[in-house]
Amino acid sequence: MADPSHVRADVCRWCGVLCLIVVGAAGGCNLVATGQNMQGSRLYEQGQYYPAMEKFQQAMASDPSDANAYYNLAATLQQLGTANKDPVLLQQAETVYNQCLDRNPNHTDCHRALAVLLVQTDRTDRAFALLKNWAIRSPQNADARVELARLYEEFGDAKTAELQLQQAIQLDQTNKRAWAAMGYLRESNGDLSQALANYQRAYALNGYDPTIANRIAALNRTVAGTPGQPAADGSTRTVDASTSGARY
Repeated sequence: MADPSHVRADVCRWCGVLCLIVVGAAGGCNLVATGQNMQGSRLYEQGQYYPAMEKFQQAMASDPSDANAYYNLAATLQQLGTANKDPVLLQQAETVYNQCLDRNPNHTDCHRALAVLLVQTDRTDRAFALLKNWAIRSPQNADARVELARLYEEFGDAKTAELQLQQAIQLDQTNKRAWAAMGYLRESNGDLSQALANYQRAYALNGYDPTIANRIAALNRTVAGTPGQPAADGSTRTVDASTSGARY
């Protein structure tokens, strides 16, 4: 996988993915838990979900404070529950997501995935409440507003979504996910020139992300002709592949 700390599985257009997370640890039981999370992630990639869950449960036992182990288990349960249309597995996933948030109240991936689960199970109002409450509890957390914006956009409220993203960018102008989400929103609204500028900002913060790079290339062709050719305003718009960073 491109990023060894993540495994992705499609969930819905809004959040797009569930990510299994493995983070580095200093040593001791944390190092053991990290290894077990890594083993579980590899099994997940191979579609061996039940053996993967065993590894995540071992990681939880090795380090009960490791929120990522709880998240990984919940995401796997959600994947299985969604694929099999099994409400019992989805309920188990919800329980473990909440245990993850007990350990890390600002776990971005967990908030996103739990909101998706709530939408999947026809509890959209609770999904909004979850993300709104997170934003209220953590007023300086830009990611909370990015996730809330994505939910608003998914349900057709582009104006409120844009306001949330503007607040996220005001809080953290280096938040690559906020710039990428703003680019997506503006592209969806037909403001291609501004979308291109937002994607380019995200790319400058993000380094090589194939999704962002592809959107820039596509918009360059649409807005400015072939990349590297003069645009209508006489400027030249190209993708700067020299920047570095992480994916959003």
